[in-house]
Amino acid sequence: MPSVEPFRTLRYDPAVAGPLEQLVAPPYDVISPEQREDYLARSPYNVVHLTLPETPDDAARDLTQWRTSGALREEEPAFWWVAQDYVGPDGIARTRAGFAASIEVKPYSAGEVLPHERTHAGPKQGRLALLRATRTELEPIFLIYDAEPPLGRPHGTPDVEVEEGGVRTRLWRIAAVDAVTIDAPLLIADGHHRYETAVAFREEVPAATHMLAVLVSSRAPGLEIFPTHRIVQSLGDVGGDEVEAPGDGVTLYRDGRYVRVHADDDFGPRVVESLAPEGVSYTAYADEAVATVDRGEAAAAFLLEPVTVEQVARFAHAGETMPQKSTFFYPKLTSGLLFHPVG
Repeated sequence: MPSVEPFRTLRYDPAVAGPLEQLVAPPYDVISPEQREDYLARSPYNVVHLTLPETPDDAARDLTQWRTSGALREEEPAFWWVAQDYVGPDGIARTRAGFAASIEVKPYSAGEVLPHERTHAGPKQGRLALLRATRTELEPIFLIYDAEPPLGRPHGTPDVEVEEGGVRTRLWRIAAVDAVTIDAPLLIADGHHRYETAVAFREEVPAATHMLAVLVSSRAPGLEIFPTHRIVQSLGDVGGDEVEAPGDGVTLYRDGRYVRVHADDDFGPRVVESLAPEGVSYTAYADEAVATVDRGEAAAAFLLEPVTVEQVARFAHAGETMPQKSTFFYPKLTSGLLFHPVG
């Protein structure tokens, strides 16, 4: 039964660092080199100076200077309610809400935090070097769980409000209470590399027991997993029935026609993987996938149904991992709102 705790946060002081809109950014792993330069230029205090520095030592230096100057201030332990207002790839407006907390990092074998994706060594090496240098969790990971939320949103106006990339994020401080427990494992939605990095860092620094996470109940409104459609450059014969439009299961679009793919498997990304397409790229937008084929820039596209939370949990509990880009959790969590010192 996972235990989650309030945490002593570092937070920007806009009176010193400037407007919050100039300081925040998306997570490090979705920022292109061109976007990185843009965020760095927005402010000398933009979070990307920490999350994507030239070197880990540069990030450690900046973090120390920001704390000394008061650009970052440390606050008493608390939980934080997090609400994100967004419009999904399907064009529907929603609000996704959960809470930020400190979670204990343990190996997956403990059964309290479970993965659903494979990770790669390179990103973990870079994140570990950064964590060693800063001793701070700079960005939250995103966890989901199948239980009622142990906390609720406080009344009143939010303590923090900012818009980044079309997503409005609001935070309410929840005065420190004892740790709360969640009667379900925590499933990693986004942040596998960072979680495994934190586990590795704890092996080096036993005092670094916790990390920053935003936890969202799968029973709460606003949590959606969007499909990631496949655009392919080469594909062999595929059996199926012609249909007028995409629908249940996996739909192949090729030569101006939609074909419902024959498959015994109910998991779309695995069905596509079994067909061994070549030159695969990804998009969250079905119309973009179809248009790419119509322009002659790809041979075909696979249009998929969303993966469900139940399917994610099934893979996680079985100790299996999904094919690449099986899930698309949107929106991403905005970085630069809360920092979590460790060790």
